[in-house]
Amino acid sequence: MIVGTVRELKNAEHRVGLTPEGADALVRAGHRVIVETCAGLGSGFDDDTYRRVGVEVVESADDVWRQAELLIKVKEPVPEEFGRLRSGLTLFTYLHLAALPELTRALVDSGAVAIAYETVQLADGSLPLLIPMSQIAGRMATEVAAQLLRKPGPGRGKLLSGLPGAPPSRVVILGAGTVSTNACAIAIGLGAQITVISRGLDDLRRLEKRWPGRVVTLGSTPYSIAQALEGADALISGVLITGAQAPKLVSRELVRSMGPGAVIVNVDIDQGGAVETARPTTHDDPIYVEEGVVHYSVANMPGSVPHTSTAALTAATLPYVLRLADGGLDGLKSDAALAAGANVVRGRITNPGVAEAMGEHAISLDEAL
Repeated sequence: MIVGTVRELKNAEHRVGLTPEGADALVRAGHRVIVETCAGLGSGFDDDTYRRVGVEVVESADDVWRQAELLIKVKEPVPEEFGRLRSGLTLFTYLHLAALPELTRALVDSGAVAIAYETVQLADGSLPLLIPMSQIAGRMATEVAAQLLRKPGPGRGKLLSGLPGAPPSRVVILGAGTVSTNACAIAIGLGAQITVISRGLDDLRRLEKRWPGRVVTLGSTPYSIAQALEGADALISGVLITGAQAPKLVSRELVRSMGPGAVIVNVDIDQGGAVETARPTTHDDPIYVEEGVVHYSVANMPGSVPHTSTAALTAATLPYVLRLADGGLDGLKSDAALAAGANVVRGRITNPGVAEAMGEHAISLDEAL
């Protein structure tokens, strides 16, 4: 099979979908690998490193898109790439389609097969290709909140840990999954006062057991969210419903109740965000202030630490890339985890969450194929 990867075009995205190590594994398995020139530079991989493992480095992204049967990326195609989508192409990347109707329609119209990292799901319900980036984003979220609370800037000028005579900052974390757990770990290390809110009581028990006496845990209700957010210094929103849009749990009124100079970090912005006032931002222009509250809603947070995040991501994706390269669509059908990753297949939507967001009905993978 011809497997390719291209330079990412999303703002300040320096990760790469295929490392020289991954390319070497594919070449050894008998596949042809083509990479756009400079695709790996942001993650520390120059063209010669790819060439040494048998990769064909090409000048034009169009050449890669046109030749590749399996295209490995990191982030979803941006509008200037929509025209490169085509029938006969299998795209394997993060997609987050529930929040991107224009991309969903482009994929449907193209006839391509689109498999989303974030919906590849094991039998136990875990999301193996989302976990490493969620770990990074969660850890970054607390660091970002701590920085934005400081001055100069629109933050209220508080240290997360506090000091004798000055209480610690109050941090509220929505959700108790991978993002939230990692955000919580860093917030505890920095000495913040933490409240975690989730509808999953088992997840809350896990947090209580891991950090006894360090975290206040609340079941997710409108009342508990309102009580926790009033006057809070920071909110980290990490709500995830696999494949679907995040529910709007925090209204504009609740944002206002946090008070001027508070900070919201919307890690779940890829899926639309659980905060009413959330809208996507970029690394070049990461924040805005609304209702007096600083909002950070960068949709590709791990892209700012590409050395770390590319290594973590590609270690997780490589076994699935090899499975697709070796087996093609038969490999997709025969692997239940990969099959769950299929979002759009030959003009049909196969993921229920994406279909619901588009006002359509999903069909089975078998029917789409």
